[in-house]
Amino acid sequence: MTTSSPSITPAVIERRSWRESITITRIGVFSILFILIGAFMVLQLPGNISGDVSTQLTFDATGTQGIPVPTLAFSMFVGLSYLGGGIFGLLPIPRFKRVKFWWLLLNGFLIIPVVLVIIAAGGRTNVTVMLQESLRVSTPIIMGAMAGLWAERSGVTNIAIEGMMLTGACFGFLAYTLLSQNNWGTGESQAIGIAFAVLAGGLIAALHAWLSITFKTNQIVSGTVINILAIGLTSYLRRDVLVNADTARGTLALLPIPGLSEIPVLGPALFNGKPIFYSMFFIVGLTHLIMYYTRWGLRTRAVGENPHAADTLGINVNRNRWINVIISGMIAGLAGAWYTLETTGSFDDQMTSGQGFIALAAMIFGNWTPFGAFGGGLLFGFSVALGQRFQFLGVPIPPQFLQMVPYLITIVVLAGLIGKATPPKADGIPYEKE
Repeated sequence: MTTSSPSITPAVIERRSWRESITITRIGVFSILFILIGAFMVLQLPGNISGDVSTQLTFDATGTQGIPVPTLAFSMFVGLSYLGGGIFGLLPIPRFKRVKFWWLLLNGFLIIPVVLVIIAAGGRTNVTVMLQESLRVSTPIIMGAMAGLWAERSGVTNIAIEGMMLTGACFGFLAYTLLSQNNWGTGESQAIGIAFAVLAGGLIAALHAWLSITFKTNQIVSGTVINILAIGLTSYLRRDVLVNADTARGTLALLPIPGLSEIPVLGPALFNGKPIFYSMFFIVGLTHLIMYYTRWGLRTRAVGENPHAADTLGINVNRNRWINVIISGMIAGLAGAWYTLETTGSFDDQMTSGQGFIALAAMIFGNWTPFGAFGGGLLFGFSVALGQRFQFLGVPIPPQFLQMVPYLITIVVLAGLIGKATPPKADGIPYEKE
């Protein structure tokens, strides 16, 4: 008895080939996005902004020196660039792929000035302050992304960054407060507080390594447990220790770099910061150097991609993962110290506000690379700074919605707007030695 295979009609063949011919690419998604934004700008702005309105973009610290920008003309130029770049990006011309990429990248950078020009139409806005604030608020996000990168490059999923940052913030400020009460100098107390924050992050990361590497617990569950543990532990310490102490403390002092801090625009943003802010750039550069130009980085990437092959070459897979996870926690602890020792001078329950999860999204946005994650962190930092600027300029948008913007961007990024992000092949998979 024979069975005949179901017949395939030409219509089915044509339908399958039609579907298979459509591929969703990063350039295509961004092209459609820019077409929609450009069409909205070209159609809506002329009816809402007069042609004689200008915006003063200032670049000095006092906000008095700058250049006038015709608001409507500049907005129309950017809107047409969005339309042109988006349409060109959808054209099936493979040999112009690089041109498409750079045009869309330029459109991406134009988002910053065009938003500032539109929201401050008829007034003035300080570009230097906006850049400075974007870099400042992106500090813990970028450092959290570096923390995630160290762990996940070795094959350990680390969603406990939020808990590590919160623990570092609490223990660093706790050490600073107790030492200050015992008449230690401010500088010494702050330095020891930073050290305790780093140590606390490393210790709680060791717990994550112990559960996920040694006992091979599900790494998502382990990270979730640590996040919950951090919330409970830090809330207890704040209520029983810090509330009864004089917790109003000073923050780390500014350390302007002589000469460089006087450079227009970039000087105040890059070279007029505080210690942990400067350490962010150092950590990003050092992470890139170690991951791609040292033996340890090569072994880490090998362990994250193919631990069995790495083991056959004599690499101790679990030891490598242990060390990288602890380094991850130490970086996250330093990021937590930014909240208490460098920014607020106090500790509040859950003051990290989900920034550890946003840091993970920045790492994914950057495709598990240091400079890519740095760019992702800047994107989220800019969204936070933009919301603050909206409130400062009195834009009639509910502040609750503005506070949602970083999290909405996180959802969009994780939904695949950036294209296919490829994690290390062994990420999240416990290693079983054969």
